[in-house]
Amino acid sequence: MIISHIRKNDWKLQSNEDHSKNVALLAEKFASKFGFGQIGKILGMLHDKGKEQVAFQNHIKSSSGYDNNIKDEHVHHAYVGALLCKKHYPQLCDIIGPEIFGHHSGLHDYNDYEDIFSKEIPSDVDTSPIDVNLEMPQGMEKIKELDCNHLVRVLFSCLVDADYLDTEAFMNEHNSSQRGKADKLEMLKPMLDRYLEELKINAKDTPVNKVRNQVQHRCFETSSWNTGFYSLTVPTGGGKTLSSLVWAINHAIKYNKERIIIAIPYTSIITQTAAILRTIFGDKNVLEHHSNVDFDNVKDNELSEQLRLATENWDYPIIVTTNVQLFESMFSNRPKACRKLHNIVNSVLILDEVQSLPLEFLQPIIDGLKSYNRLFSTTVLFTTASLPALKDDPIVNKFKLKGIENLTEIIPHDYELHKKLRRVELHFDNNKSTHEEIALRLEQEKRVLCIVNTRKHAQAIYEKLTHDEMTFHLSRMMCSAHIKKTIDDIKQALKNPENKKIIVVATQLIEAGVDIDFPVVYRQDAGLDSILQAAGRCNREGKLSLGHTHVFSLGPNPPGFISNASNALKDMVDVKDWFAPESMINYFYQLFSRTPSFDKNYIGKNYLNDPSCICFQQAAKAFRLIDDHGINIIVNYGNSTRFVNEFIANGISYYIMKKLGQYTVSVHEKDFNALKQAGFITEIAEGIYYLPDAKQYDEKVGLTLNNHWLDELLIK
Repeated sequence: MIISHIRKNDWKLQSNEDHSKNVALLAEKFASKFGFGQIGKILGMLHDKGKEQVAFQNHIKSSSGYDNNIKDEHVHHAYVGALLCKKHYPQLCDIIGPEIFGHHSGLHDYNDYEDIFSKEIPSDVDTSPIDVNLEMPQGMEKIKELDCNHLVRVLFSCLVDADYLDTEAFMNEHNSSQRGKADKLEMLKPMLDRYLEELKINAKDTPVNKVRNQVQHRCFETSSWNTGFYSLTVPTGGGKTLSSLVWAINHAIKYNKERIIIAIPYTSIITQTAAILRTIFGDKNVLEHHSNVDFDNVKDNELSEQLRLATENWDYPIIVTTNVQLFESMFSNRPKACRKLHNIVNSVLILDEVQSLPLEFLQPIIDGLKSYNRLFSTTVLFTTASLPALKDDPIVNKFKLKGIENLTEIIPHDYELHKKLRRVELHFDNNKSTHEEIALRLEQEKRVLCIVNTRKHAQAIYEKLTHDEMTFHLSRMMCSAHIKKTIDDIKQALKNPENKKIIVVATQLIEAGVDIDFPVVYRQDAGLDSILQAAGRCNREGKLSLGHTHVFSLGPNPPGFISNASNALKDMVDVKDWFAPESMINYFYQLFSRTPSFDKNYIGKNYLNDPSCICFQQAAKAFRLIDDHGINIIVNYGNSTRFVNEFIANGISYYIMKKLGQYTVSVHEKDFNALKQAGFITEIAEGIYYLPDAKQYDEKVGLTLNNHWLDELLIK
């Protein structure tokens, strides 16, 4: 028997023939969803042919302990299947060779394949053709140059997930049995219908609720539109989340789509959205996937395990995740990141708060979405209160952005939602203010939210305020656990009518999607989209005739996106209505004219444009939505010390790193070095840093960068 896997607990063997056939069947099933079933089957049959080598058989027997008398001859096996692909399917070698070669190590750059394909097939491998009746997939003529890299990645995903699933079925039967227990979308629609009906029965007959019903009804009516690109532009408070869900689930059922994936830029909104979805559909049907989610908080141990397993491949009816998780996976070359991609095929993808997509990566993002729509029948729904200029037109083309040719807005222009939902008046300051002046203005308000552009500004204004328990600070100088607690505290404070005075100073992390309501909001100058998002936290429930949002300046913004956005706003003249959709389009035209590049790392041009020389590794390195310039420090807050001690005692694990992730703050290298030189930082493992001094972490503002011991010495 040629061995593929050895299960150590009972020394049971899985033959390479059985494993290859199983993987081929699964990969064929996955790839059939987009017409490449036979290609998937070939991938499965060839991927482990290299295990037939005598040297590999010796390696697996020795390394597993199955036969300790055999010398371990560790040898690579994946390249052999790629060579056989070249031998039997030379016309498909560029498309399916990379997946086979990289099914363990990841997709490589094209020059690596040139080296591989120059090798000889080992003499102890059977080179007979495999039994696959290959016909060229239909729709090949639709494939464009920029589609090829995504086609390879999705085929790679089909192979990798099939390989992992069959290996798991043999090696870990318990985990395998926990998969596939969620409901299908058809079963979820009645749950949504019941939830919405109960909402309407209990809702008051207010103008806002009438608008929400109108938007919801429109979404139901248009959900039968064909697979494509759509936008749902609804001002804050118009019920966008539930309406988009109505559209998505009805559209998915009509066109037999398998899941709904909701991608959101901020974890604070994800948590809020996922909680609503779980209320509607139950815990077992909603997968929340981001760095801060903790499945150990799920009381049902079996469900906790099912959710954790589902993060590996997104085989779930409803997924709520981050833009970073979604798009970095779409441009990744790594097996674990790409494993989920075939489950984006034939889905409805909702991109919430789409105005937050990073402009410097907008072109590869748009190109990728076009590929998923064209090749994989993915419907894309952009949802926002302020839609950016994503539609392809001569003005957008002038800014060197190739937009989306067929992008259809769901809400008709004559609905005039921005007028019906108007709850805020904007006031623009003409003069520069100081931190002291803004703090003084905030003190004169009863309940007020102030949003600024940097952590430094937030802390400076907060320090000028008269502090009491109803004065709050929010910024990324606070760890995730601290931010979550503070937002919860703010929401509770706002619910209590006895709290007459509440002041919150925050960075943009509270700006979009967080469900809070203040009668007055102050916003440092920024882009129009940010200002309108901030205004969305003002008089959110429409309890006042008008709320007031004040836009102020603290002087020039630092060079970069915020400065460009602020200047784009300042150059808009004769604006009659800042909330009108036309104003937003005009703003984005202004902003686009100031954007140096929509593909700052030349990902398309340098790595992906030419199908014959795709650089998967280089593209993955270049496509990083979050720069890794900051250094993470575990701070002394809450239960962090307990988890640090567990880490030191037991070593690294998925569980402990998830826990510690709730207590980290990212700092600039300069600040990190200052803390380290002062002796505050302990390296508890290579690259994992802990700041044990509780006095360096303030219960209100988070991590402080001043040296409190030095301050005390100077006082003495």
